[in-house]
Amino acid sequence: MRSLCLSSIAALHALTVALPQPHPDLSIPLIKKSSLSTADGFVDLASIRAHILSTETKLQRGAAAFERNTVAALFSTSLTKRAGTSEIQAGTPLQSFTMDFDTGSADLFLPGTSCRSACGGQERYNPSASSSSQPLGTTFHVTYGDGSGAAGNVYKDTISLAGFKATAQTFGVATNATGFSQEKYDGLMGMSFKSLSHFAADPVFDTLVSQGAVPESVFAFKLASSGSELRVGGVNSALYKGSFTYTPVTEKAYWQINGDGMGLNGKTVVKKFSAIVDSGTSLILGNSSQVKQLYAATNATEVDKGVYALPCNAMPHVSITVGGKTIPLSAESFNLGPVDSSRNTCIGAIQASDSLGSSFQWILGDVFMRNVYTVFDVGHTRVGFADLA
Repeated sequence: MRSLCLSSIAALHALTVALPQPHPDLSIPLIKKSSLSTADGFVDLASIRAHILSTETKLQRGAAAFERNTVAALFSTSLTKRAGTSEIQAGTPLQSFTMDFDTGSADLFLPGTSCRSACGGQERYNPSASSSSQPLGTTFHVTYGDGSGAAGNVYKDTISLAGFKATAQTFGVATNATGFSQEKYDGLMGMSFKSLSHFAADPVFDTLVSQGAVPESVFAFKLASSGSELRVGGVNSALYKGSFTYTPVTEKAYWQINGDGMGLNGKTVVKKFSAIVDSGTSLILGNSSQVKQLYAATNATEVDKGVYALPCNAMPHVSITVGGKTIPLSAESFNLGPVDSSRNTCIGAIQASDSLGSSFQWILGDVFMRNVYTVFDVGHTRVGFADLA
């Protein structure tokens, strides 16, 4: 359920520029996260609703951290998680963990040895076994909308990501947790901006950049049913073709950008919107009124709050335009699958949330990112998109 660049020109509008030069950076293969389907292959509506709720809760926590860190409100109204997973290492000597990489949050969380049965089958960080571990004497508590959560202590230690080491990285170590024992990952690595950090700490990748550990201040995702990858410190030229189209980040909290429009069957239905690009959200979530507007052009039915279904044999062609680049959503990514054995009714991957709209109207999650190679440029505070190879 939890789901998972490089020009010197700083423009107010998105630009298409030449390919960046290759660098000796490293890639991390990603494993597919939890499914929104039942064991027999049908869409689980309860799982979708729980995912929407947990995403809303993540936004609420992020907004609270932003306001605490910047003394500014991120949302004008209150809000009510979690592309792929892979390994990182922590400590001296290194201890390995499978992580969910989330561009919609900022902090690193690991289960600790004292978490015991509450952390189920997760690998656990042992601070006593690391000579570089430093307890900070502070605690944390986080909760998700689906009832899961974690509490524990804050530490500093060495973190290794794709072979690049961040020293004295601040992160949370869970001593108690609920709702995580069946996940395919051990912990969560946030990759957004520091203003969302509950610890007022640099995210791991920002630490790597500030310590000069990576060749370039960018990371990139390819998300797919197989062959998914997180590239650290550069881009993988084998995974995309053509040029990148860049668009500036409008608010350094989430990876928030402006979009040009959303199209359905070749016609623009939603014009000019603000969105965040979030590898930690499985679906595409939109403001309820705009999602209703989008589906109004089809014969979709709202089968649960914010969840829309359509005839399986009449799924629309959906596209999203950002920075002048139109990105079509493949039928495979847009159609989440049938709701029952009749296979007549399927669920669309664009769903609605009442919590969106004051700061940004859309969350472009894994469903969007599976259709484009996405680069997050920390150094130039922008997001880039290129066609998949």
